[in-house]
Amino acid sequence: MTEQIVVQNLTDVAAEVRGITERARRASRRMARANRAWKDKGLRAMAASLVAHQEAILAANGHDVEAGRAAGTSAAMLDRLTLTRARIQGLADALEKLASLPDPVGNVVRGQTLPNGLRMRQINVPMGVVAAIYEARPNVTVDIAGLALKSGNAVILRGGSAAAHTNEALLGIVRDALESVSLPADAVQSVDKYGREGANLIMRARGSVDVLIPRGGRELIQTVVSNSTVPVIETGEGNVHIFIDSSAREEMCVDILLNAKTQRPSVCNTVETLLVHKDATVLGAVLTALAGAGVRLHVDERIRAVLPAGLSSTPATDHDWATEYMDLDLAVKMVDSLEEAVKHIRTWSTGHTEAILTNDLSNAERFIAEVDSAAVIVNASTRFTDGGELGLGAEVGISTQKLHARGPMGLTELTTTKWIVQGEGQVRG
Repeated sequence: MTEQIVVQNLTDVAAEVRGITERARRASRRMARANRAWKDKGLRAMAASLVAHQEAILAANGHDVEAGRAAGTSAAMLDRLTLTRARIQGLADALEKLASLPDPVGNVVRGQTLPNGLRMRQINVPMGVVAAIYEARPNVTVDIAGLALKSGNAVILRGGSAAAHTNEALLGIVRDALESVSLPADAVQSVDKYGREGANLIMRARGSVDVLIPRGGRELIQTVVSNSTVPVIETGEGNVHIFIDSSAREEMCVDILLNAKTQRPSVCNTVETLLVHKDATVLGAVLTALAGAGVRLHVDERIRAVLPAGLSSTPATDHDWATEYMDLDLAVKMVDSLEEAVKHIRTWSTGHTEAILTNDLSNAERFIAEVDSAAVIVNASTRFTDGGELGLGAEVGISTQKLHARGPMGLTELTTTKWIVQGEGQVRG
C-alpha cells in the first residue's frame, strides 16, 4: 500500500513539473516578443519591490539561517545563505544596472550581402526556457530572474532546501512585480516544493527545458552533469591561484592578497593557493598581513623554512593544492620560475581564475598566453571575476567549460543565435 502511495505521489509530482515547464514555454514566447522598454520596466519593478519588502525577506532569511546554524552548516555556507539590508540593496542595484544595459536580443553578430544577392545576418535570440539548480544562495534567485527577463527567457529555479523560506519570499516578490507591469509571472517559476524529485525531473526535461545551469559545489555540479539529459552549461568550483613574480611590489601584493583572500572567503573567486617566486622579496610582508587577518597558512617545506618568526602554519599536501577552502585558509608554495608556477596551475586548477602580480611586462604576457582558465588577471584581485564587477550587471555563474559561454555568464550568454537569410527569388545552382 505504501509503495502504491509513493508511486502515485511521484506521478503527481511529474504532472506538476510538466505543467511548470509548459507554462514556462508559453511565458518564454511572450518574453521573446517583449521589447527593451517593457523588460526594463519589469526589472525596475523587481528592484523597487525587493527594497519595499526587505523586512519580509529578512524574516524569511533569518528562519533559514537559524535552521542552517542549528544543523551545523559551515560558516562559509552560512555567509552565502545570509541576506542583509545591504545585500538586498545590492540585488536591487544589480537589477537597475541590468535595466541600463543594451538589450542583447536582436544584436547582429555578423552579416553581409553574398555575391548572389542574398542578405545574411546572424542575430542573438533568447534561449527559451532556462533552468537553474543551485544551493544556499538566495541572491542567485534574483540574479538569474533578472538576467532571464532582460534576455527574453523564462526560467525555472531549484534553489535547495537550505534557502527554502528565503527563495519562496523572493519568488513571490519577483512574480508579483512582473505581473504589475503586465509581464507573465510564469516567466519565473520554481520546483523547490517538489524537492529532489523536482530537480531530477527538470534534469530529464529535454525538449521542454532548453538549457540547464548548475551553480554550487563540486558534488552538485557533477550530479547535474552526470544525470541531465538537458544540455548543461557547466559552472565550476574555484580553485583560484595567485602567482607573485620576483619583480612584484610589496604594497600591491599585500593589498591584493588581503582583498582576494579575506574580503569574502566563501565565494568562488577567492584565492585558494598562493605561488611565490623564490626571488620575491615580499613574502614576509604578505604572509604576516594574511596571518594578522586570521588566515590559516598551509605551506610547503620551502615556505616553512622562511616563515617570519611567530607565524604558525601547517604542512601542505596534495590535498591542499586541490582544495577550494571557501574559508580563511590558504595554501602557499614556493616556485623557482614562472614555468613552474604555470605547471602547478595546469595540474591543480579548476579553470576558474588565475592571477599574476608582476612588474615585468614580458612575464605578464607569458602568463596570459600560457594559463588556460576562464579568467586571467594581471596585477589585480581575483575578486573581480564577477559579472557585476565586469560590467555585466549580474551573472548566472562562472562557466569553466569552453563551449558557448566561458567565465561570468551575463546577458549574452543566455542567448543563442538565429540565421536570417533574405532573398529576391534566388535558387541554388
